[in-house]
Amino acid sequence: MHTVVVGTTGVTASDVLAVARGGARVELSGEAVSALAAAREIVDALAAKPEPVYGVSTGFGALATRHISPELRAQLQRNIVRSHAAGMGPHVEREVVRALMFLRLKTVCSGHTGVRPSVARTMADILNAGITPVVHEFGSLGCSGDLAPLSHCALTLMGEGDAEGPDGTIRPAGELLAAHGIEPVELREKEGLALLNGTDGMLGMLVMALADLDTLYKSADITAALSLEALLGTDRVLAPELHAIRPHPGQAASAANMLAVLKGSELTGHHQDDAPRVQDAYSVRCAPQVAGAGRDTMAHARLVADRELASAVDNPVVLPDGRVESNGNFHGAPVAYVLDFLAIAAADLGSITERRTDRLLDKNRSHGLPPFLADDAGVDSGLMIAQYTQAALVSEMKRLAVPASADSIPSSAMQEDHVSMGWSAARKLRTAVDHLTRIVAIELYAGARAVELRTGLTPAPASQAAISAARAAGVAGPGPDRFLAPDLAAADAFVRGGHLVAAVEPVTGPLA
Repeated sequence: MHTVVVGTTGVTASDVLAVARGGARVELSGEAVSALAAAREIVDALAAKPEPVYGVSTGFGALATRHISPELRAQLQRNIVRSHAAGMGPHVEREVVRALMFLRLKTVCSGHTGVRPSVARTMADILNAGITPVVHEFGSLGCSGDLAPLSHCALTLMGEGDAEGPDGTIRPAGELLAAHGIEPVELREKEGLALLNGTDGMLGMLVMALADLDTLYKSADITAALSLEALLGTDRVLAPELHAIRPHPGQAASAANMLAVLKGSELTGHHQDDAPRVQDAYSVRCAPQVAGAGRDTMAHARLVADRELASAVDNPVVLPDGRVESNGNFHGAPVAYVLDFLAIAAADLGSITERRTDRLLDKNRSHGLPPFLADDAGVDSGLMIAQYTQAALVSEMKRLAVPASADSIPSSAMQEDHVSMGWSAARKLRTAVDHLTRIVAIELYAGARAVELRTGLTPAPASQAAISAARAAGVAGPGPDRFLAPDLAAADAFVRGGHLVAAVEPVTGPLA
């Protein structure tokens, strides 16, 4: 099994995906263990002094003015975990919780948190055992980190609360730890606080959304090319020299992808045939501009994610010179903004995708295709309601595009008087990515049927490869009306699993 070694300098997006989705094992580097021990010595020294130090010998948040005596400090750390594990609502997905735990371990191993090596090792042991704390949908405002979600993870570390075992069964966390020979942790000074104070949940969801969107944007370029073919559009608008004079990298990449898919098609460029037109509609002609802008937004989001993956997010932090300083690095604004940017870009990609599908179904705009791509229009409704479903998903995506990060709600007796709402931005982006997958799948379903209905002209080799692979995967072709939901579900699975891109790239070469 693949192993990810966590050091002091952060982790990569590939590491997160390997642990969260691939079940990779986690190990601590020797450097990380040394850094953990050195930082802990500093915390222990401060704990022995009579002067109060935030997070070490004081209360938290609005209660930070109280100095806590040594005999109460272990109780203080237990209490902050128990009281902050106050989430409600549906359980969060296993991959999100694994990313959350792994990224908190990443910060702990930086040597800036003052957590003992034994605590970090136990965090790794829980991940490696496949034990997943039960984390709830609601409880994070994205400031002071993802407090409630991280608290539920820390609760499992203490052997309390509920968790999901590797078999998917939810049991008391203490039972699961015992079954895997893992000793619960007795938290000491600062450790409870250090386990809660991070942007790990929103960051993990950002990393996974970027991975999904990378495949989705390639898939959308393929389905846009299919629609262009089916509409007898021109590929001349995809010429590299046209995109070079407006040098947005994402736009050029999308145009190049579409051009590669359309290479060798006999369907393109029939503007002056029986239904002459000067230009294709915007939804066809401007596909690279819209998808390209989304790609450039993703590039910025990756930059933010990479910076965050290299960060140590905690408050207070242990500095190399021995100081323990309060800070505001736990604020989720940088991550929250790009999560919202991506939801906006995804909504617009969904919108232009739906417009192409609608054009394929409208006999007045489809340049000779049957109404609704039906077998016997009037007797058959064809894909009429598939477009309704697509439109409903697009409408929901527009609502999901409303930024969460523009909101703030004060908390902790006005001590935490401005928050990022980054967790909420991440949760709605996950839904938006899910919807976008279905929207692209419906365009694939309609575009493939429409291309097959263009008899007498040969589609591009890449298009043929995509359609053949879809048919082999159970995405049925043209014919009389039938129960459509299973067909659309098959198309969704085909796109979601990356199979559309995999079918095309042997013909086109790697897509950008």
